[in-house]
Amino acid sequence: MIAAVVQLNSQDDVAENLRRVAVLVGEAAKAGAELVVLPENFAFMGEEAQKFEVAESVDVGVATERRGPIVTALAGLAVFHGIHIVGGGMPERSDDPKRPFNTSVCIAPDGGVAARYRKIHLFDVSLADGSEYKESGGTSAGSEVVTVDVARVDTSTVKLGLTVCYDLRFPELFRRLTDDGATVITVPAAFTLLTGKDHWHVLLRARAIENGVFIVAAAQHGKHPRGRQTYGKSLIVDPWGDVLAQCGEGEGFAIARIDGAYQARVRASLPSLQHRRL
Repeated sequence: MIAAVVQLNSQDDVAENLRRVAVLVGEAAKAGAELVVLPENFAFMGEEAQKFEVAESVDVGVATERRGPIVTALAGLAVFHGIHIVGGGMPERSDDPKRPFNTSVCIAPDGGVAARYRKIHLFDVSLADGSEYKESGGTSAGSEVVTVDVARVDTSTVKLGLTVCYDLRFPELFRRLTDDGATVITVPAAFTLLTGKDHWHVLLRARAIENGVFIVAAAQHGKHPRGRQTYGKSLIVDPWGDVLAQCGEGEGFAIARIDGAYQARVRASLPSLQHRRL
């Protein structure tokens, strides 16, 4: 499978963000991508009060009348280009109207929602530079670990494991996804500049190595509303921990081949998953 990560500088204008998504998804698909992963907050990155307003329902399956503009836009792109799209993190309505889920949605080439993952680990931290984040104040946490089969053009399948951003710091989630059969794990993110420069590559490569999986990590880059600044460096890592492709500064995409045969060789030559005692 050919996978691509899209790097964005999303703001608080949903329509403009989706326009940029359409351009970059189109470029990635033209370059041969069968799977395109978008970063966290790809459709909206702004004030909490506005986030409640743009939250929409995300129903697994074919199109329903409850579908909002964000999922509708992704579905249209998936159908037009004949690809799978993982929409990083978007506001999904919950039972608490003031605290939507942060949901990663996988759209199939037929426009149906193949899977949705509601971010489990919420980013509540005070950083050394004085920045404070309390995601739980305006977001409901999910509880379900999610994998989904993605069909390739040759009719074989790849099993994706879905995560979002801060989940990266919890290796038990990645091991659970691996135990559930995931061979590729998506990590859409909006990693802060402060933490990203020291931890982004290290954590992504560690998760890939310890689980023998490909990591497909799409990130936000640059300055955003509310004084946020993100690190970028969207990348794809192979099961040996090598970085296969990476975005530079600004918006763009990176693309790489997900080689199942190579993954099998890595797991056979270093069978740590078979040697587990705990």
